[in-house]
Amino acid sequence: MGKKSIIMVTLILFCAAGLMAGSVPDVIQMDNKAYSKHKKGIASFTHAKHVNDYKIGCGECHHDDKGTPLTALKEGDSVQGCIECHPKPGQLKGKKAKGLSKAEKLQYHANAVHDNCIKCHRAYNKKNKTKAAPYTCKKCHPKK
Repeated sequence: MGKKSIIMVTLILFCAAGLMAGSVPDVIQMDNKAYSKHKKGIASFTHAKHVNDYKIGCGECHHDDKGTPLTALKEGDSVQGCIECHPKPGQLKGKKAKGLSKAEKLQYHANAVHDNCIKCHRAYNKKNKTKAAPYTCKKCHPKK
């Protein structure tokens, strides 16, 4: 193999690796290993549809430790999973959540995810006079 061929192969592999590293799956299964057992079916998040079809920016879901949207993110940037900052598996609601601050409730992973998704879906439905964006358990979590 000549020097030009080696350079071309190296360049192609470098570019391919860059493309692979920068891609995000179209559909993300919200199967978090922090849970020993999921009580409901695993929800699917259609990343491509939210970004491409609905034109939702990265900062709508991804935020810093103060809840400020990370607006400078672009597809392929490294982000932490929700469980990193909302470390307690499960959801705390009802009598168990009574008297706790919002920050204390958001330490629970499911509280944080549900709070983020449901608020956005309800706002979308209200703005567009529709019920297309799911906001109930059965609409997001398939039967097991």
